[in-house]
Amino acid sequence: MKRLNSTLLSTIIRCMLPPAGLIVPQAVQGATWQATAGAQSVDMGRQALAFLPNELWIHAGDSITWTRAPNETHTVSFLTADQLLPAGPHSNDVITPDGSPFDGSSYVNSGQLKLGQTYTVKFPTAGNFKLVCLVHLYMNGTVHVLEPSARLPHDQAFYDREATDQGSQLLSEIDQRDDKDHRDNKKASRGVIAGTGEIVATAGGFQSAALFRFFPETTKVHVGQTVEWTNIDPAATPHTITFGVEPANLRFAFPIVSSGVGVNQSLDSDGAVHAAVGSPTDNVHSGYLFALPADRFTSGNADLLPTNPPVLSQFPLPVVVNDVNPRFRVTFTHAGTFNYYCALHEGLGMLGQVIVVP
Repeated sequence: MKRLNSTLLSTIIRCMLPPAGLIVPQAVQGATWQATAGAQSVDMGRQALAFLPNELWIHAGDSITWTRAPNETHTVSFLTADQLLPAGPHSNDVITPDGSPFDGSSYVNSGQLKLGQTYTVKFPTAGNFKLVCLVHLYMNGTVHVLEPSARLPHDQAFYDREATDQGSQLLSEIDQRDDKDHRDNKKASRGVIAGTGEIVATAGGFQSAALFRFFPETTKVHVGQTVEWTNIDPAATPHTITFGVEPANLRFAFPIVSSGVGVNQSLDSDGAVHAAVGSPTDNVHSGYLFALPADRFTSGNADLLPTNPPVLSQFPLPVVVNDVNPRFRVTFTHAGTFNYYCALHEGLGMLGQVIVVP
C-alpha cells in the first residue's frame, strides 16, 4: 500500500474538522440526586414527618428531586435568611416552578405536593442551605453544596439506604398508649388521646413522627358522662374532634379556642372547650387541639431577628394558657352511637366512636 504524503494527509484532516468558530466547549451536566418527603405505615396511621434523608452533600450545578411518598401533605421549601417560617394554612403560599434554582438569595417553594408528585431544586452555587416543610414544624434538613472539584462523601446508594433506615426507625418508634382510665368504666370522665408523636434530631435537622389515631378508637360511656380528648403530640401537629358536618370555614384561628363551634359549647375554667351532645346528628367541632407551645424571645437581644410568628412556636408571643385549646370535652346526654373524626386527617383513617348506653 502506498503511503499518503504529508500534504494530502493534512488536507484530509482539515476537511474533516468544523470551522474553528463553531467549536464550542460543552457544559458539564450536573447530576440529579433523589430524596423523599415523608413516609407512612401501610394503614397510613403512622407518619414520618421528615425529609429522607435530611442531609445531603452535592456539587454546585447539581439538582435534587424530592418525591412525596405518603398521603400526608408536605412542601419542599427553601427560605431566605430574613424569612420566617409562616404559620398555616399554606393554600395561598407563593409557589415557584419545578426546577427553580436556589442560592440563598430568593425563596423557593413547591407548594403542597400531591401524592407521588416530584419537585426539583437546582443548586448553582456552593453553600449550606436549610430545607423546610411549611406544613410541619419539626421537619427540616440541610443541603451541603460543594465546589465541583471537591470530593463527595456519599453516593446515591448511600442516600437511598439512609432514607429507608431513617423512615423505618421513625415509623417503628410510635406506639399507641394504654391507660387504665380508658378501661375503668366507673369513672365519670373518659380520656381519649387525640394523636401522639415524637421529635428526633440528626446533624442535618429535625425529624418527627406522628400517630394519626384516636386511642382508644371506641369509647363506651353512660348517659351523663363526659369524654375528654387531649393531643399529646410534641411536634405541634394539630387535630380536631368533629361530630357531624365539618365547618365550612375551617381555618387556623388565633386564639385557637375561638375556632370551637357547635351546639351547647362553652369554656371550662381550665380553658378547655366543652360541648353537650344529645343526638348523632349534632354538629360539634373542637377547633384545633394543641399542647401549649414554648415561648421565644422577641426583644432584649439584638442578635435575634424579630419573630412574629416565631420560627419555633408559630404563635404570636407571649403565649398564655387561654390562647390554645389543649383539650376538648363532650358530655353525652342521650344514649346512642356517636361517630367522630379529625377534620384534618380523616383521609388517613383518624376516626373514632363513642357508644353511650343508659
